Amino acid sequence: LAVLLSAALTILGYYVPPVPRRWVWVFKPLTTVLILAVAFLSHASRDMTYRAAIVVGLLFSLVGDVWLMLPADRFIQGLASFLLAHVSYIFAFRDGFRLPWFIGVLLLLLMVGSAVIGYLWRSLLPSLKTAVSVYVVAIVLMAALAVSRAALLPSAASLGAAVGALIFMTSDAALAIDRFRKPFRFAQVVVLGTYYAAQLLIAMSV
Repeated sequence: LAVLLSAALTILGYYVPPVPRRWVWVFKPLTTVLILAVAFLSHASRDMTYRAAIVVGLLFSLVGDVWLMLPADRFIQGLASFLLAHVSYIFAFRDGFRLPWFIGVLLLLLMVGSAVIGYLWRSLLPSLKTAVSVYVVAIVLMAALAVSRAALLPSAASLGAAVGALIFMTSDAALAIDRFRKPFRFAQVVVLGTYYAAQLLIAMSV
C-alpha cells in the first residue's frame, strides 16, 4: 500500500499543478526505496544469492532514478545505472540459461527490441546509439532469462518475475519513445506506472 501511494504521488507531481514539483524529487526515489524494502526485508526466500542479486539490482535502479530526475540532463548516467541493474537481474535469473529453448525466447524478444531500436534510430544522437543498443541487448537478455526461468522452475514467484521483466521492457520502450521519437501527454503515467509495477513484481519474487 505504501508503494502504491508513493507511486501515485510521484505521478501526481508531474500532472497536477497545485502539487509542488518537488513531490517528484521526494516520492520518486521513495517508491523505489519502498520496493527495495519489500525484497530486503523478505524472509521467505531460501535462495539468499537470488535475494542479494535482486536487492543490488534495485539499488542500482534507485541510483538511476535519481540521475534521471535531476534538472540537468543525466541520461547517460541513468542509463548506465539501469544497465548495471539489469546485469544484477541477469545474474538472479541465470537458471533460465538451462531451458532447452532459451535461445528461441531470446531471439523472439530480440526481435521486439530490434523493432524498438529501429523506430528510434534516426532520432538518436550518434553518441547515444551504441549505449542504447547495449542497453537494449541487456534488458532483452534479462527478460528472456526471467521468462525461461519461469518455464523451467514454475512458481508464482518466478512467473511474477517474468511478468515484471516483460513489463520493464514495455516501460523502457515507452520512455525511449517519449524522449527520443514522439512525446505523448501521459508518458509519465505509462512509464512510471509500468516501471513501478515491474520492479514490485521482481521484488516480490524474492
